[in-house]
Amino acid sequence: MSLTVVGSVAFDALESPFGKRDKILGGAATHFSLSASFFTKVNAVGVVGGDFGDEEWAVFKRHAINTDDIEIVPDGKTFFWSGRYDYDMNTAHTLDTQLNVFETFNPKLSDNSKSSRLLFLANILPMLQKQVREQCMNAEFVAMDTMNFWISSMKDELIETIKVVDCIIINDAEARQLTDEPNIHKAAKKIMDFGLKAVVIKRGEYGATLFTKDNYFSTPAYPLESVFDPTGAGDTFAGGFMGYLASQKEIDDDTMRRAMVYGSVMASFNVEKFGTERVDALDYPEINQRFRDFKRMTHFDDIPFERASTAE
Repeated sequence: MSLTVVGSVAFDALESPFGKRDKILGGAATHFSLSASFFTKVNAVGVVGGDFGDEEWAVFKRHAINTDDIEIVPDGKTFFWSGRYDYDMNTAHTLDTQLNVFETFNPKLSDNSKSSRLLFLANILPMLQKQVREQCMNAEFVAMDTMNFWISSMKDELIETIKVVDCIIINDAEARQLTDEPNIHKAAKKIMDFGLKAVVIKRGEYGATLFTKDNYFSTPAYPLESVFDPTGAGDTFAGGFMGYLASQKEIDDDTMRRAMVYGSVMASFNVEKFGTERVDALDYPEINQRFRDFKRMTHFDDIPFERASTAE
């Protein structure tokens, strides 16, 4: 079983009430790959500059992530993003964005990456996402991400891309913006009408919701006392979700429900430290324990209420 992800590999600089990091490994493809690598073999497709060093490559190597399709531009600089979080950790304040080599990123997929059973199109130009999808016509299940900028600036092109994938993983604000629907249930139904098998709507500290043709499933966020850095949490969620699906023989509603929980598990670890620090150091017993925690949190006995009879 294998999974290919196409997206950004980057450097981040972060500030939050809990600390500061001047230059750490980031990027959508990075966070996704690390998360998914606990479940399946991952091929990462991206681009970096000559400033991407041994320390950064070592993170991918530790998790056996195939980086053959990460292009290196020796005289270029890696995509850089700087942001700040206040006590409202749901909102990132961008301080600086330098696209660098990512500005002219043109994904180049090897035969190995093209032949993956599952494909995830991280947040890049919608037309590029569609081009990659067309190179992987045999992929059994294809999911994508997007952002508010693409929705507002090239909505028609984005919708054409959505129509050729099986699943979209976006947050609630993006779902509302895409459909002009304030209610996420109505928004999800409109998105499903593009021909998707599933819509996943992320709701930050309130968890995530899965919509399929005949079913609805919601998982809460794991209750954490401290959130250090939510950067990459959505991509980490997607990595857990897609990674688990890639590890299973059949992708149906029940499998996607479990994948939702594993996605939430992985995202909960991601926010406990800065950047990739927590997920990089993660082990399987921790993942399985938190999965069991989610099961206990959401379990209840099926005992219908019966009104007590009253004496006349």
